[in-house]
Amino acid sequence: MTTGLPSQTQVIELLGGEFARAGVEIEDVVIDTHVRPPRIAVIADGDIPLDLDTIAALSRSASALLDGLDGIRDRYVLEVSSPGVERPLTSEKHFRRARGRRIELVLSDGSQLTGRVGETRADAIALVVRQGRELAVREIPLSDIVKAVVQVEFSPPARAELELAGSAETSRPRGTEAGA
Repeated sequence: MTTGLPSQTQVIELLGGEFARAGVEIEDVVIDTHVRPPRIAVIADGDIPLDLDTIAALSRSASALLDGLDGIRDRYVLEVSSPGVERPLTSEKHFRRARGRRIELVLSDGSQLTGRVGETRADAIALVVRQGRELAVREIPLSDIVKAVVQVEFSPPARAELELAGSAETSRPRGTEAGA
């Protein structure tokens, strides 16, 4: 059964320019035709965390563009969101966008490390870690990282930790904004 919905590629091509003008990149598009009404989920991310106003504006733009397509016969539900904290960090841009956030890493030697993301370069990240009672910055080559996920924080991080990470955010922990 066909719904007349656009393909993933068509959605990305249609919305990509509009999202790019807003400083946002489309990370993924998931089209689920097994639910009624069918669902088009657009997952977007940018170097600046997405807030509710940005997501709402992107949703309105995406809806107008999709509604303007010929051939969509059925109703559908459109969802625009950020990837959320459960998404693994797998590329340099993911680490760059996670600056100031607390992450848990599994390294290629099997060891685990938890710390706050600092500066990210093409080949390594700076990670603020606790060594006893002190904070230190460790350089971690991206090639040594097997798995990385953002940790949810329920209280604000220490100012010293954020300063070492080079993050000016001190008012609230990241991950509390919309879609995260």
